[in-house]
Amino acid sequence: MKVLLVGGGGREHALAWRLTQDDPQISIVAAPGNPGIAELAECVAVSATDAESLLSLARDRHVDFTVVGPEAPLAAGIVDHFRAEKLAIFGPTRAAAEIETSKAFAKVLMREANVPTARAIMATEPDRAKGAAHALGLPIVIKASGLAAGKGVVVCDSFPQAERAIDDMLVGHVFGVAGQEVLIEEFMSGEELSVLAITDGEHVVPLAPAQDHKRLLDGDRGPNTGGMGAYAPVGLATDALLRDVVERIFQPTLAALAARGRPFTGLLYAGLMLTDDGPKVVEFNCRFGDPETQAVLPIARLSGSFTELLATVARGEALPQGLTCDADGAAVTTVLAAAGYPEKPRAGDSIDIPSDLADVIVFHAGTSRDAAGRLVSAGGRVLAVTGVGATFEEAQRRSRDAAQRIEFEGRQFRSDIGWRELARHAGAS
Repeated sequence: MKVLLVGGGGREHALAWRLTQDDPQISIVAAPGNPGIAELAECVAVSATDAESLLSLARDRHVDFTVVGPEAPLAAGIVDHFRAEKLAIFGPTRAAAEIETSKAFAKVLMREANVPTARAIMATEPDRAKGAAHALGLPIVIKASGLAAGKGVVVCDSFPQAERAIDDMLVGHVFGVAGQEVLIEEFMSGEELSVLAITDGEHVVPLAPAQDHKRLLDGDRGPNTGGMGAYAPVGLATDALLRDVVERIFQPTLAALAARGRPFTGLLYAGLMLTDDGPKVVEFNCRFGDPETQAVLPIARLSGSFTELLATVARGEALPQGLTCDADGAAVTTVLAAAGYPEKPRAGDSIDIPSDLADVIVFHAGTSRDAAGRLVSAGGRVLAVTGVGATFEEAQRRSRDAAQRIEFEGRQFRSDIGWRELARHAGAS
């Protein structure tokens, strides 16, 4: 089996790792890849958003199918290009990917499909947006409708803060075109949950639920980030809850997309809030989450082959009935971020990863090689350190201890990934 893997971050490294674990004979071509992926695959210097070059690469290398990691190429329509050329590819079309690329579209779709979510008002004019904020009351959430690299969400505890956030997006254009339309959304209380599900457009195979940690600092303090760590599975996510999520969220959403002529295939990610009224959708993503993928894939125990599961969807075929996935142990992922992240991440710092780390997987996210061949930082989130174990506590300790031993100047990481789960376990003992 030969696969083209599009992307070069921690999520793509986790996908390459899982594909090679599933099929040691697999041949992977990664575009553009990174130094960690290069240990598992051939990396080719082609941008993840250069659809024409990726098409040529897929043809030249005679790949069996392509897997797309990041959202940008999906938003640009890479799947449409590949399908027009009769090439198998895992991911949604540009129209289906709008479930992530336009929060306004997703909100309207959920309303029509009766999918539980927060009330929201869409606006393109500052005065209407500010009026909506006052109408919905505090606390309030201001969201850029488009893709903003995980940073276009502001939770506001006062009306002046909400009005500043609205002006920043609609007047100051801090998120560019992503903030040309904003959502004024009611605040939901509860605990967050990420559920990633592989789908052929109708049938759904949910992977082990995970929980992301968005804030930069321990204790959920500091600015929002793209994600400072994750763990899986989550104790609150019972089998009954997962069935409810599939029946009341995934299936109606997929049916609504199909009814609009936008059938969704690939990986549909539901970011949920577990409220007193049940799970509600915070957001949808049209691809594997980052860093959730780094925590979920190492422990995902499928009733079939992971590689063949992706290949089946990529070929446009129906998934076999009865496929299941549960967790084999626990995993905790700690992200090591660059100095200055998230505002102004610094690049070029030399990275030292000890060679004797045990029971962890170090996924490369923002790394590169300098002219001397040294491994250096090249992005905001530099590494994702996944500890695995029979128990959550074991996985958390391994991840934290390994993160502490990896060195680069100004590195930032949280030492409390999974703190809610740890509190639950302590309360149960």
